[in-house]
Amino acid sequence: MSGHSKWANIKHRKGRQDAVRGKLFGKLAKRIEVAARDGGGSLEFNPTLATAVEKARSASMPNDNIDRAIKRGTGEVEGAIYEEAYYEGYGPGGVALYVQILTDNRNRAASDVRSAFTRHNGNLGEPGSVGYLFSQKGVILVNGSEDDVMLVALDSGAEDIWELGPGSFEVICAPTELRSVRSSMEDAGVEVESADVTQLPSSTVHVEKSEAKKLLRLIDALDDLDDVQAVFSNYDIDDEVMEVLAEA
Repeated sequence: MSGHSKWANIKHRKGRQDAVRGKLFGKLAKRIEVAARDGGGSLEFNPTLATAVEKARSASMPNDNIDRAIKRGTGEVEGAIYEEAYYEGYGPGGVALYVQILTDNRNRAASDVRSAFTRHNGNLGEPGSVGYLFSQKGVILVNGSEDDVMLVALDSGAEDIWELGPGSFEVICAPTELRSVRSSMEDAGVEVESADVTQLPSSTVHVEKSEAKKLLRLIDALDDLDDVQAVFSNYDIDDEVMEVLAEA
């Protein structure tokens, strides 16, 4: 357990994406479709789909939208065929960027991602150039007492716990264990703020204020692309700098 999560800065990006409701729903629908296509439409027997649906519901996505996305994935309703890919590169300050996309047009997605890197002082790299720096993990943000969180997390198979602040914790687990660890937390009365499968970096790069603004502009530009599902990064920006940039 640590006094501060080295990935805490990454969550500053979440609020911005959540605010763009229509675009967010479209991205969540793609994730649901792909999960249903790959593992079937049953939430009980397809944990990837169940996680995608839980995330959509936490974002207040209407049930009708969720149901239609599942049916498109299982073929009950006609829809586009999406494929997953990752683009890798570096942003200002030497920060690694690992960009997850779901697209029905690889040429369009590649062109858009390349353009965003070029316009915002980044460098698109070759496959494998930064992917090795990241590991897929389940991340659950919870609120509660340290003793309760630690006891439940360790008993339910969590791999690590990071203290983000008083009464706020980040619980790390294997992606396959995300649902069971989350359920254990909720059953024990621990407040679950969010739960998602993500890519966590093995190390971080400290970014000074002079480079931070340019870096965040690049990440925002990538986030705005319809084909981009998520932008994973290993940046570490001081909280004081993040607050100043947020107010600018």
